[in-house]
Amino acid sequence: MEYKNRMTSVKIPSKKTSWKIFNTIARRYDILNHLLSCGQDIVWRKKMTRFLPQREELFHLDLATGTADVILSFAATGKIKTAIGIDMASKMLHLGRQKIAGYHPENMVTFISADAARIPLKRNCADIVTMAFGIRNLENPYTCLKESYRVLKPRGRLIILEFSLPSNSWIRALYLFYFRHILPVIGGIISGEKQAYLYLNRTVENFPYGAEFISLLQQAGFTHVVACPVSLGIATIYCGNRE
Repeated sequence: MEYKNRMTSVKIPSKKTSWKIFNTIARRYDILNHLLSCGQDIVWRKKMTRFLPQREELFHLDLATGTADVILSFAATGKIKTAIGIDMASKMLHLGRQKIAGYHPENMVTFISADAARIPLKRNCADIVTMAFGIRNLENPYTCLKESYRVLKPRGRLIILEFSLPSNSWIRALYLFYFRHILPVIGGIISGEKQAYLYLNRTVENFPYGAEFISLLQQAGFTHVVACPVSLGIATIYCGNRE
């Protein structure tokens, strides 16, 4: 079901079909990410790798992989033996394959068109599961967390990067002004798809973060859960273990 933003007549997709809009902005997705975050998205993904387990030759599963930037960041550590990236947006996966082909052997990374809430892999197969800016787009994030727990090996780890809201009221006010009024305009002009960036604003403001998301991770079975805010809290890296 689609709904309209109160301040615009542009239709915003529901979470059930949100993956389709990423196909429409795939060609300019990376450049817009870097531009709209002032390059911080690159820094955040590198910070995710700090939470890697202290082991070698890891099997890495990246959910909502998009154009494979997370896979590339983790592969650069030298700890990844094989990786699988899954996403519903076929055009994003196509760009991901092109990227990987320029950096790594073809047999190191496999891409699968699949739903992060229904992972087509066997139980206890992955050493790490990652997801960057994807879980808030799912209809039921808890189902995705349970699926992540299922496919992780014992001693495996889940690492999630997601937008959050700064705790400082002044910073939060500036951040929300940017998200509500500036980001949709710039994103819409460059991508030609204003609804994609209106959707981004709504999903970020409505998604649980901090202690609330930590609780969701714990309910899914994860232990030693930590939250690491980055860039004054506009995004957070969450990490949890499967015992």
